Amino acid sequence: MAHPSCLRLLLLGALGLGGCVRLGPDFQSPREPWVEHWNSPAMEQVGLNRPQPDFVQWWQVFEDPILDALIAEADAHNPNLEIAGLRVMEARAQLGIAVSGRYPQFQQASADSLYLDRDQSGGQNPRDTHSWQYSAGFDIAWELDFWGRFSRAIESADAAYFAARANYEDVLVLLRAQVADTYFVMRTFEARLGIAKENAERQKRSFEITERLFRSGDSSELDFQQAKTQYLGTLATIPDLEAQLQRTRNTLAVLIGRPPGPLPELVGGEGQVPLLDRAVLQDVPANLLLRRPDVRAAELAVAAQSALIGVAETDLYPSVTLLGSIAWSASTLDGVPDSLDLVAGPSIAWNVFDHGRIKNDVRVQDARLQQLIEAYRDRVRQAAREADDAATGLSKALDSESIRRESALAALRSLELANAQYREGFADFQRVLDAQRELFQQQENYLLSRSDAVSNLIGLYKALGGGWYRDGPMIDDVTRKQMQQRTDWDDLLDEPPPARPVTDSEQGERE
Repeated sequence: MAHPSCLRLLLLGALGLGGCVRLGPDFQSPREPWVEHWNSPAMEQVGLNRPQPDFVQWWQVFEDPILDALIAEADAHNPNLEIAGLRVMEARAQLGIAVSGRYPQFQQASADSLYLDRDQSGGQNPRDTHSWQYSAGFDIAWELDFWGRFSRAIESADAAYFAARANYEDVLVLLRAQVADTYFVMRTFEARLGIAKENAERQKRSFEITERLFRSGDSSELDFQQAKTQYLGTLATIPDLEAQLQRTRNTLAVLIGRPPGPLPELVGGEGQVPLLDRAVLQDVPANLLLRRPDVRAAELAVAAQSALIGVAETDLYPSVTLLGSIAWSASTLDGVPDSLDLVAGPSIAWNVFDHGRIKNDVRVQDARLQQLIEAYRDRVRQAAREADDAATGLSKALDSESIRRESALAALRSLELANAQYREGFADFQRVLDAQRELFQQQENYLLSRSDAVSNLIGLYKALGGGWYRDGPMIDDVTRKQMQQRTDWDDLLDEPPPARPVTDSEQGERE
């Protein structure tokens, strides 16, 4: 009786020790000290801390219902966002594969039914044999997580899953910023087209006047030809602007998941380019920077790779596997007894002569970890640069807009004075042409400065990760049904809880 008891104690002890040792480094955040308190004068100048609108729906600062509807449609139908959501589902399945390592890795049931037909001749007592032989068995092998191989693999897959979610949020940030930017670029083209038509009409009247004066002999051909040249030059800009406007509309249509074509909902608000001088941030720039989805994804990639070092290091040590087998066999042959065999015991395997392969594999994983650490730190620096560039661009574009607005008003007044002096004979027609040309140029510059200010404001929200949250499904119902019809997904396609930023303490708890 002592032997079975000792065996049971041995097995219980092995199970208790399984997973007690975790080789490899524990995750440490690769953040650099400067980022915790980062700010810039430009950020302080253009930032505004107030509760509304919510930073995750920053586009509401424009108070444009058409833009709101376009972003909602892009959220629902953009293919790149759909692909990012499917990658999250893939990562969930990969996590499930890693979790399965906690349980017996090999479980196999088998059954055989064999017919034996034996004919004997010659010798003494030849006898023919006809019988059926039956057998069934179940084999199991369970490698214990003695050195943390499987727990580290789960840790890595878990971090990779959250990285996939962060990448989804990054696509969401980029998509919403791109929709907003494209929408206002389109509105700018509409405004520029309106200005071009207005100036062409104004120059057409001057051209017609000079033509009549030339035909009647009251003016030189030079005035007529110069007016014609300027009018036709302005008129030629209209088809170019119309082509650019159509291309921008097509880009917008594709972003929201439609084929290129007309967008009836854009009717209304043509040529309206808003001007906002502040960005509603609702938090200090350092926290917003670290909340950026691509920054979080880069940090989670470091966590995933850190765990893989531990997985590689487990190969340096012996693996302990519990083996078990149950086998039953029977035969219809007379006198042959049935049998039931139970076999169990531990197995130890140790690759002691690998000629440096395992150690070099550990070094490979460590080198990859360091690469990801440097990539993360560079990503944070680039994010800070993007935010500061956008804040500076917004500030300077607002300064330029103010100057160009005054310049455009002065150019309009100059044209009025030039026309009056030309009619009264105090100035030649060249002054009128110069004033018309300058007015068109200054009005164009003014619109471009407004557009630049809006683009930089959108770029600032994007650089700080605004719009990363979406209260909706990652994959649409049609795609979900198609996938469920092809494959048994169980509950993996059900929506996980809404993502949120992972703090240092939460990251440490997960590790």
